[in-house]
Amino acid sequence: MKKKIRIAEFRATLKSLNEQRNDKVTEMQSLVDVAKGETRAMSSEEMEKFTALEAEIAGIDATIKAEERARDLSLNVIDDKKKEELRAEELEERAFSNYIRGIVEQRADVNLTTGDNGAIIPSSIANKIIKKVYDICPIYQLATRYNVGGTLSVPYYDEETQAITMAYATEFSDLESKSGKFLSVELKGFLAGALCKVSKSLVNNSQFDIVNFVIGAMADSIAKWIENELLNGTIDKVAGLSGVTQKVTAEAVAVITADELIDLQEAVPDMYQGGAIWIMNKATRTAIRKLKDSNGDYILNKDATAKWGYTLFGKDVYVSSNMPTMAAGKTAIYYGDMSGLAVKLSEDVSIEVLREKFATQHAIGVVGWMEIDSKVENAQKIAKLEMAAA
Repeated sequence: MKKKIRIAEFRATLKSLNEQRNDKVTEMQSLVDVAKGETRAMSSEEMEKFTALEAEIAGIDATIKAEERARDLSLNVIDDKKKEELRAEELEERAFSNYIRGIVEQRADVNLTTGDNGAIIPSSIANKIIKKVYDICPIYQLATRYNVGGTLSVPYYDEETQAITMAYATEFSDLESKSGKFLSVELKGFLAGALCKVSKSLVNNSQFDIVNFVIGAMADSIAKWIENELLNGTIDKVAGLSGVTQKVTAEAVAVITADELIDLQEAVPDMYQGGAIWIMNKATRTAIRKLKDSNGDYILNKDATAKWGYTLFGKDVYVSSNMPTMAAGKTAIYYGDMSGLAVKLSEDVSIEVLREKFATQHAIGVVGWMEIDSKVENAQKIAKLEMAAA
């Protein structure tokens, strides 16, 4: 753990120093541009500031080199495998950045391998995208995840129609066998893609962190789409939470009562309450914030210790714009332990850089492909509140 912290600290320091350097370079350029725009020579004050900035940049450059030397010395205490992994990741990020910018270096080890279908994008970039999706998509994070390709059959024990029972017995009399049965949830792989377009003006800016921009933009797009599919599902594709069978139906089309929320919470057995959360639209949360108990106290409370700032009957409340609002026949709230939802997402994310397709838009496209499927794995863990039909 200390090794990882040390590497992270070096990276954070170098990133901060490079950002400071870029800011000062921009400031120097602006001084030159102002004088150029006014068709005059730089004033003595401007030259003095320009020289001072130049000296500061030289100091930062020296500090960066010292920091890199310190990092290299520190890495000597790390095993060779870790050093090689770190070196490979840095080279892959550099190669990815250069490929987007159309830069080909003389050294072969800093360029991507190009095949018949375009460049082979480093796996470290794809893994960072998936890691960021995990960080920003709570539903995916809390679900039971299977990172495998192909079709996956997940077995579960079903006692809905018949359960294992124990009863008094008489000596020398046979026991009557009663037990549940094993069923399975089949998870397939439905192909989905996300497109990120990057302005060539940004690409041509050598100071712009193109790698982290692409990772962030791709992850945001993928996370929003995945969350929508997990919450709402698509017919004959990803089912997600649309397969929840435990249901409470509200009496009204667009109004929820405290009693209905209690019924929804009670629909999940106590053994699964530990990790349960509420999921709803912001408009639904606003309506629930106005509900009071018999003592006149609001039932939904702000809570600084809660994951998302609010608790309802002791459980965290997560708000998603992908959840339907309170409308006729719509599922307004999910409640339960989201580990009851199975998600299969192939880690072999395919990333392609489209350099020519968007040339007329002065942009470069980056597209990511993946296979995903999701179904309810344990129906007892999750319940939904459905609004009354119109």
